[in-house]
Amino acid sequence: MARRNTITEDRASSKRVGALRALWPFIRPYRRQLTLALLALVLTSGISLILPLAARRVVDNFDDGAGLLDEYFAAALLIVALLALGTALRYYFVTRLGERVVADIRKAVFARVIRLSPAFFERIMTGEILSRITTDTTLIQSVIGSTLSLALRNMMILAGGLAMLAITSIKLMGLVLLIVPVMLLPIIIFGRKLRRLSRSNQDWIAASSGTASESLLAAQTVQAYTHEIRSIAQFDGVTDQSFEVAQTRIRTRATMTAIVIFLIFAGVIGVLWAGARDVQQGVMSAGQLVQFVIYSILVASSAGSLSEVWGELQRAAGATERLAELLTARDDLGDPAQPVALPRPARGHIALEGVTFHYPTRADVSALEGVDLLIRPGETVALVGPSGAGKTTVIQLIQRFWDPLAGRITLDGIDLRDMRRDDFRQEIALVPQDPVIFATSARDNIALGRPDAHAPEIEAAARAANAHDFISALPQGYDTPLGERGVMLSGGQRQRIAIARAILRDAPVLLLDEATSALDAESEALVQAAVNRLAEGRTTIVIAHRLATVKKADRIVVFEHGRIVAQGTHEQLVEQDGLYARLARMQFMDGTPAARPEPADQPDAAIAPA
Repeated sequence: MARRNTITEDRASSKRVGALRALWPFIRPYRRQLTLALLALVLTSGISLILPLAARRVVDNFDDGAGLLDEYFAAALLIVALLALGTALRYYFVTRLGERVVADIRKAVFARVIRLSPAFFERIMTGEILSRITTDTTLIQSVIGSTLSLALRNMMILAGGLAMLAITSIKLMGLVLLIVPVMLLPIIIFGRKLRRLSRSNQDWIAASSGTASESLLAAQTVQAYTHEIRSIAQFDGVTDQSFEVAQTRIRTRATMTAIVIFLIFAGVIGVLWAGARDVQQGVMSAGQLVQFVIYSILVASSAGSLSEVWGELQRAAGATERLAELLTARDDLGDPAQPVALPRPARGHIALEGVTFHYPTRADVSALEGVDLLIRPGETVALVGPSGAGKTTVIQLIQRFWDPLAGRITLDGIDLRDMRRDDFRQEIALVPQDPVIFATSARDNIALGRPDAHAPEIEAAARAANAHDFISALPQGYDTPLGERGVMLSGGQRQRIAIARAILRDAPVLLLDEATSALDAESEALVQAAVNRLAEGRTTIVIAHRLATVKKADRIVVFEHGRIVAQGTHEQLVEQDGLYARLARMQFMDGTPAARPEPADQPDAAIAPA
């Protein structure tokens, strides 16, 4: 089940910290807050550079009297107070900015991904998307809210410290400049490797999340086939690989840190040795040496911190790239730049004209081949045929989850590709074979069909779908949470919730994909009656394997191998003695429906009887 996503695999191999520039559009709206944070940053950096000057004055004027000494220490206390205030302001503004930007990024990524066509989700696992929204944005939050400000502060102190070192002693400053290139060399060499390892580490974390998500969402299937050990082994393998990459990254960064710190402080010791000789020879005062020492420590610690910050920036750059891939992911469908508005009220006139379609993952197999189908307003059309014949593909194309490779599909004479998807989808109600139930209340699940519906309308839809009784028997009635994917309900109950949702939508086009497949005989009769009433005056497309449910359709269209092989009423198709007649003979015996399977109810899991 574990797999790597192609978006990750297709990325360019050369990536730089410059990728962090992609964060600017999210930071730009908060420029005022950013300016305040930078002002606080400059204040704290400037104060840090003033402290060594105060220390020099104290040392050089130590014998000038207690009064002057008191003034120096009072001034130092004031400087420390300003430093504390500036640091607090910097922390507040920078951390708040990081939280705000990351929240905006998460919202933007989710808003982008939720609109992408199904083809996108064939290339990347849902768990990996969630990993990017959570793990990667956490890295970015750390960088914006802490690491980036520390990097800027250390750069300011490094630059200002070097300038003050030159002012204090040009000779000793020259020795320091000899150290800097030697110190930067390992940062550059190890930094490139850290960048690659950081990105790879995040990719494996996402793969681990994807593997776990896939198995957990199918936990019952995994357990039913005693696949737990293999699933655990697959997850362990991906997670261990992530750890191995992380371990290499940590080892590389630790090595870089050790080398840089040794070079920095070895250089500082050498410079101090030279400075101490100058004090002995009277070339410079003890205060100047103390000032130089403090500035040297500031420069050394800033440089050392930059080496550590560099690794964090590398990781954040990788995370930014991964999020940017989602924000810029190509939608295989997309809405037109100048969409045509669907005339209201919609009539529900649907036409497939020479439609040919192959699924991207099965490009060598035709799901539909040259299909022509006209469905008049208010007509009920049943699509029947063997599994894989193309029936569900027709339903998906009508909703424009895919675009045909050839031909076109129109609604009320307008090509679906010329309209906004959310415009014409408002005129369609769907009841899928495997309905999706959200972990919210029964009321909210039904209201998905029409969010502005009032409680009486929701209850009326539930009654029409034969769902009111079992919903009322739930612990909190219509306000009872139904659990993730409706785990607290039986299969038949979930199906009736979905039917109530479609009834509430009251759309001119009704799509029923095996809508009653999970119901018992009594419930099916009641729901079928409700569906029949709902279908009056509406364009209804029904997919059914049980022919007994579609005998009264205005027209039955028979599919085989992606083509329409016959059309007509039940009686006409039986007389033709073709595929439909063979299917009918398999399901009917002397005019009596064949034994039907038990509904997919789960009484043990249900919290109320079906």
